[in-house]
Formats: sequence, C-alpha cells, structure tokens
Amino acid sequence: MNDVPLAKTRPASNWSAIWVLPLIALLIGGWLGWRAYNEAGIEIQVTFETGEGLQAGKTEVIYKGMPIGKLTALELDSTGDQSRVRATVEMDKRVEGHLLSNTRFWLVKPSVSLAGITGLETLVSGNYIAVSPGDGESTRKFTALNQPPPMADSVPGLHLTLKADRLGSLNRDSPVFYKQIQVGRVKSYALLEEQNQVEVNVYIQPQFASLVRKHTRFWNASGVSIDAGLSGVKVRTESLASIVAGGIAFATPEHRKDSPPTDPSLPFRLYEDFDAAQAGIRVNLSLQEFDGLEPGRTPVIYKGIQVGHMKTFKVDDDLSGARVELMLDPRTEDYLVEGTDFWVVKPSISLAGITGLEALVKGNYIAIRPGEKGAAPQRDFVARAKAPPLDMSAPGLHVVLFSDSRGSLEVGSPVLFKQVKVGTVQSYQLSRDNEQVAFGVHIEPEFSHLVNTSTRFWNASGVTLKGGLSGIEVKSESLQTLMAGGIAFETPDAKAPKGDQRVLRFNLHSSQDSALEKGVALTIRVPRGDGLNPGTSIRYKGLEVGKVERVELTPDLQAVMLYARVTQATQQIARAGTQFWVVKPEVSLTRAANLETLVSGQYLEVLPATKAGNRQVNFVALAAAPTDNAREEGLRLVLSAARRGSIKPGVVVSYREVPVGKVTDFELGPTSDRVLIHILIEPRYAPLVRTGSRFWNASGIGVDAGLFSGVKVRTESLEALLEGGIAFASPDNAQMGGPAQAGQTFVLNDELKEEWLRWAPKIALKK
Repeated sequence: MNDVPLAKTRPASNWSAIWVLPLIALLIGGWLGWRAYNEAGIEIQVTFETGEGLQAGKTEVIYKGMPIGKLTALELDSTGDQSRVRATVEMDKRVEGHLLSNTRFWLVKPSVSLAGITGLETLVSGNYIAVSPGDGESTRKFTALNQPPPMADSVPGLHLTLKADRLGSLNRDSPVFYKQIQVGRVKSYALLEEQNQVEVNVYIQPQFASLVRKHTRFWNASGVSIDAGLSGVKVRTESLASIVAGGIAFATPEHRKDSPPTDPSLPFRLYEDFDAAQAGIRVNLSLQEFDGLEPGRTPVIYKGIQVGHMKTFKVDDDLSGARVELMLDPRTEDYLVEGTDFWVVKPSISLAGITGLEALVKGNYIAIRPGEKGAAPQRDFVARAKAPPLDMSAPGLHVVLFSDSRGSLEVGSPVLFKQVKVGTVQSYQLSRDNEQVAFGVHIEPEFSHLVNTSTRFWNASGVTLKGGLSGIEVKSESLQTLMAGGIAFETPDAKAPKGDQRVLRFNLHSSQDSALEKGVALTIRVPRGDGLNPGTSIRYKGLEVGKVERVELTPDLQAVMLYARVTQATQQIARAGTQFWVVKPEVSLTRAANLETLVSGQYLEVLPATKAGNRQVNFVALAAAPTDNAREEGLRLVLSAARRGSIKPGVVVSYREVPVGKVTDFELGPTSDRVLIHILIEPRYAPLVRTGSRFWNASGIGVDAGLFSGVKVRTESLEALLEGGIAFASPDNAQMGGPAQAGQTFVLNDELKEEWLRWAPKIALKK
C-alpha cells in the first residue's frame, strides 16, 4: 500500500503583481499632467518699439514688486512694421481676468535725467516689464508704452490742471514746491488743441492738499531770475533742484487768507515767474502819449500808492501810439472792470496851476482810477488823454453848471466863495442838445453845506468894466481868476433846501449882476416841452412874473423839467397850493382861444395859492387850465345817457334856444352801462327845471322826410350843430311838477318829441 499523499490542484490566475508598478506610474503621470496643465501660464504677445533691454527667459513681468510673468520668446514683428519687436510673455494664470484691452505694459530700466534717477532697482534685478491693469475686452495682444503712463487720478492726493503760455524747462516728475518744500510733482503735460497754451497736470501729496486754495497762485520756478539795475543785482531761485530740473512753486497771497478750498475741476494759471504771480494780473494798455515811460521802471499809481508797474513797451507800427503791458497787484483784480481809467501823469504848468508836480521827482507814471466793483471784467484798456473828472462817489459835492459858452474856464479853474477857494472845475463838455456847455464842478466836503437850491453861480473870469459919466468901475474876483478863469457863487438863503438830486444842476450866469438878480428858483415838471425854451415867460393875469431859465429831460426820460425863476409875488407863488399850466393856442369849429401865443409863443400861467401854506419850490404843472366850476353858483344836475356822443365840458344847455347853463363834466355810471353828464344851470334860470322836465341831445341836425310832407330839417342852433349841445323843456303848469333839486338825475333822450316844443309854461325867473 502506497502511503504517499496526493497533490491538490487549483486553477491558475491571470493577474500578476508585476502590473502594479505600471499602474502607479500611470496615475502619477496623469496627476503630473493635470497639474502641469492647471498651473500652466497664459501666453500673450506684447509689441515693443525695440528689443533693447529685453532677454528671453530672464526678463520678468512685475506688478507692485511681485513677478506675475516672464518673457519666453522674442522675435521681429512679421505681421506689421518689422522695425518693431514682438515679445511672447507667459503670464500667471491668476491674472487672466486682468488681461483686458486697456491694460498697459512698459519696460522699466535705469534712467538718469535732470528731473532725477528712475529705475534704480533694475541695476541689481535687471530690466523688467511693468504692467498697469485696465478695463475693456479680453485680449492676448498688447502694444507696450514708450514711457511709464502718468499717475492715475484715483491715487489719493490732489490732482490739478495748470495752463501756461509755454512749458519752459518743466518735465515729467519735475517737483512742485511750497515754501521750498517738495509737496508734489508734474504728472504730464500736453499742447492744447488750440495750440496756444500748454496744459500741465500736477499731483499734490494728500498731506499737503489743504495748502491749495481757490486764490492760490502757481508760477514756474525753473532756473534763476536775475534783476539788475543801478540799485544792485537781485538773484532769485526756488531750490537747486529747480535750477537743474525745473519746477513749479505756489503760494496763496496774504490778503486771501480766507480763500475757500479749491475745486480740482477748475484749472489754475501757471505764471511765468514769481513777479508775475505776485503782481498777479496782466493788463494791456494803449497809449497816445508815452514820453518818459520805461519798461520795468514806470510805476502804476493809485492815490499815491504803487499798485503795479509797466512790464513791456511796444511802439505801434505807424508810430502814432504804443501798447504796454502792466503787471498789477492781485488786490486790484475786482476793480479791473469796464469804467476803469488809466492816464499818464507828467509835470504840467498852465495858467490854471501846476499839476503832476510829484512826477518831477519820481518821473512820469501811469495813474489808475478803478471802476465800479461788480462790473464786467476787462483786461484791455485805452488810456485817457488827460486825467478824468472826479468820481461821483468821491467825498464832497458834485455840481453841473450850464453856460452858453466856455469862456476862459479850464480844468482846474478854481471855484470861489467870498474869494476863498472851495472847489475846482473837473471837466467840461457840450450838453446833450449841443446848445450849452456843461461844467463838472467839485466842492470840497468841508464846504458842501454852502450850496443849496438858492445858490447862484457866475463866471468870475477876467475883468468886468463898467463906465459912465460918473467914472469907470473895474472889477475882478482875484488875480488867479483874472489869468486862469474861475467860478464864484453866493447862497442868498442859507435855510433853503439842499435838493434831492444826486448831482445838483445850476445855470452858470455870465456875471455877478445877472446871477444875483432877485427872485426865487423853482422847478416845474411838465409832460412835454413843446414850445418851451429858456426865456419862456411865466405870467399872472397878463403880467410877466418870471422866466424859464433851463429846460431838461427828467432822469427817467418820462417828462420835462423846467428850471425857472419868479421875480414878482414870490412869497405867494413859492408855496403849497400854487398851480402852473401851459397856455397854448386853441382853435376849434366853435371857438378860438389864446391866439396871441401863435405870435409870442407859449407861456406858463400861474395861479398863486389863495391860502397861506408851507414854502414850496418844486411843482407839477396841470394838464389844462383849472376850471372855476366848483366855485360857480347854480343848480347842479345829472343827466343819464346811453352814450356821450359829442357832449363835452363847456357844451351849452339851452331852453327855447337860449343858453341857460353848461356841461361841467361827464363820467361812467357805477355799473358802466350809462354815461353820467354833469350840468350847471345858472341861478337865474334854475326855476325852469322841474321834476317833469325833459332833456334831449340837441347836437347835429334832425331830418324828417316823407312822401307827401317833404323834407324837414331841424337843429337847435349853429353852435349846437358844430360843437354839440343839450336842450330841455318843461311841461305846462298842470304837469310840470315841483322845482328840481340839486343833484337830481334826469334822462338825456336821444331824440326830441314834437309835443315838448309845444310846451309853454309860465315860470317866473329869479331876479
């Protein structure tokens, strides 16, 4: 027996441990491949003007000091201009969202200029490509900038725009100084579209932004400023850096300490130098006379104080004048407006006196009188040939005198009161109508109380001669007026009113005798000046009691003012209650009045006040002569009519074609549907009007026509036919009724009834 055990069999397996290694290798390779894909950069193309400073595999792309890409390849740009270089750059995948069309690239490399040294860090790390993210559409192709872009306005700090006539030595990154401390720099500059100015963008650091105010002034602080003269040499510079690299300085004038913060959207002017910024304002002035003026030395003077100087001087091509440029103190800015006057002051000796005496010492200068603050700004002016008259706002009294001739009066001629000089003649010119000469006179403040509405002025020039059998009288105001002319005045009534006009106006009489003629000066306002002239009479009951001395338009041009003098019955006329009116010819179909004025001319009639009243010298003329209706006695009645027709004040009221009254007035009724005509019946004929009386309009012609009766023409009278009229009749005694009462109203009938003409009551009249 065989005890050997039998072998056990099992099926063979197809799997082998040797396959584990390839599987692990596959997994590792897949993971490495996915990782390589996931961490792979984004390839972009950047075109540069030149490949200088670029190295494939070495030059990195840096953003805020951190590498975000690397230059992988460099080749000539075969798709465009082959003078350019196309660089292939692999960017970090994390910046994919910032690769937009407005993203900017530029090469940073060491640079040494007058403005300073930039890119110094590249001496160690090598050149690199800088990037500035932008917006736009996603892209993979870019064009590099030739130089770094200007600082973005979003950077904290103050970003301003300056405008200059020229750039000077300014450059990018030129410093901006405040009290010689650098507080900012120049961001960029560009020529404006008009090509007449340069726009400079500057940046002020945040901690210094509050130093710039609305009235701050910027100037070009580049280089050295040298001012040499007999008094020495003055050298000015902002700093050594500004000498080499250029720079801008700024300051706020001391008189503008309360200036509000600036608005960054508004540009500033960049002045050429420190002096221009301090003097502040350039003004162009045209001159006809320019003797003794020197650029840089001739001052501009206001009331003895220098407010600027003449900077440049250029004679016109035709040699008839010159144009100068003035530099004025910034404090004059608000007064350089329309109405500002300039003139040249130089010594002058004449019979009127010596003027410009101070110019003998300091030399000829340009004087200025500022215009009214708030008027339209102006920078181009034409100099006056002589000094202007005093401004109306100057202290003292300003008076205008009217004369038929200038005589020997000049600007500067004295104005005398009791032979004491109290003022001067400031100007003279023709009046608006060219009929007289108007003199502008200034009375010194301490003497202005001497002039009121009673003041009389006369020309005191030269010598007055009076001769007769008793001898010859020679009279002159003073030696000065004998040679240079002059004006004298007296004020007869020191208590007379001062006058309510801003500038008082008077006649300048030819002599003292005519000036001191007795009488009272009046003003009479009339709606029109037709036929009224100096010399027009003022009459009372046919006698001349005064004359009109001057005729002028009122300041508002709505009426005419008559300046008159009354020489008779002055106390009764110059008081409240007096009435004036213009008497002019009246011609109508029924009457003619004041026909004498066709020959002698119109005149003023005066009706003195009947009762004592306050003194009055200013009057308003009546539109027509006053009526005495209110004082006339008689029976006053009212007639009610649908229309006025030809009825007017003065129309006759008749009874049996006998005038017994007249129309005094008319008006619309309270409800405006009727016309109320007021009539006055003479006292003697008042009993004729009874409660049953009938009134009718007797104007015009009444015509009755019939086939068998023919034509019948009827009219009250020729006067009623031409001018209109009213008639009335009262019934017979049984129907007449009682006497009419004052104020009673009757109907005014349009047509007459025949039966009214047959009424014949017997009524006794008053004696």
